[in-house]
Amino acid sequence: MRTFAIGDIHGGLKALIQVLNKLELKEDDKIIFMGDYVDGWSESAQVVQLLIDLSKKFNCIFIKGNHDVWCENWLKDESDVNSSWYLHGGKETMESYEGFSVDEKQQHITFFDSLPLYHIDTENRLFLHAGFTSMHGVEREQFEALFYLDRSLWEMLLAMDKTIGKDSIFYPKRIQHYKEIYIGHTPTTNYNEPNPMNIANVWNVDTGAAFKGRVTGINIDTKAFVQSDNLPDLYPDEKGRNK
Repeated sequence: MRTFAIGDIHGGLKALIQVLNKLELKEDDKIIFMGDYVDGWSESAQVVQLLIDLSKKFNCIFIKGNHDVWCENWLKDESDVNSSWYLHGGKETMESYEGFSVDEKQQHITFFDSLPLYHIDTENRLFLHAGFTSMHGVEREQFEALFYLDRSLWEMLLAMDKTIGKDSIFYPKRIQHYKEIYIGHTPTTNYNEPNPMNIANVWNVDTGAAFKGRVTGINIDTKAFVQSDNLPDLYPDEKGRNK
């Protein structure tokens, strides 16, 4: 059995399909999606529908991202339009739902409702969209919204002295609880890196699909990865979140 983690998609259905085709999935494979399925490119609703259909054929785990929270809130109450969300892909997501029936939208609400905020597998590998702050691990996190909003975990790693040994009292306690940690949320392209980034035992697989980057799928055992084309090339008449 192979296990793959797929980074942020942001409405890029064409990119997602490319990645799934390149992975050449087999019946016993497991796919862990890191959140932010919507907001950015024009096919957010279609991405969600594909994920729902995919889960009927494969073992899928879908982590909830911050954009998924905002979309779910709007689907439940169309007057609930977060202003920041609207400007950062929400408008395109709302438009992608044109033509979807009430029943189909309810199916998507059920999907969003079911999404966990994190997943820990049998090998003590943690998967979550953004990060966490508790030194005692995710089970002791006091503010669950941080699972899909936190950037301090990744920023701490970027600034960390790489010479500090794991047995040092200065080695970050947060990351010692898990064999590996997989996140999205903060694009690696912010640091001029088009590929997944690894610092200590943390892997960031958001490779900037919302902007000018790609969707990435990584084999978490071998670390081999596949990527889509750059999203602006797949949607040449759109801006995504490149405002």
